Amino acid sequence: MPLTRSQAQALAAAHPAVSLWWVVLGQVAVGGLTTLVAWLVFGDGVAKSVACGAFAVVLPAALFARGLTSRFARANPGMAVMSFFVWELVKIVMTIGVLFASHRLVEDLNWPAMLVGLVLTLKVYWLALAFKRKAKPVR
Repeated sequence: MPLTRSQAQALAAAHPAVSLWWVVLGQVAVGGLTTLVAWLVFGDGVAKSVACGAFAVVLPAALFARGLTSRFARANPGMAVMSFFVWELVKIVMTIGVLFASHRLVEDLNWPAMLVGLVLTLKVYWLALAFKRKAKPVR
């Protein structure tokens, strides 16, 4: 049974969406903080590796968010679904590309440190879900 307009509005107010840009901002913050801690504790080499791991998450996520929030992606429901899959593919290819480029461009890349930066930055998705905005009371 379809929802009425007021029921749909009440449902949307009770379950607010998490902004993609807040997630990207959170990833930038966690990646930067992780890189800073790595630099303070272990030095430049490890910090560069951690930054590469964080960058391999942040850059593709920002492109994904930009693609999904574009006017073209919101044209109609079919385009929204297609856009999601296209931008998810771009995100995966971009992540692999950044990891490969890091391996080629950064001397003495510390793989465990890079993976720590990558994993901690990826975990922001779960934090965004855990700390999403509270629902507004329905009147």
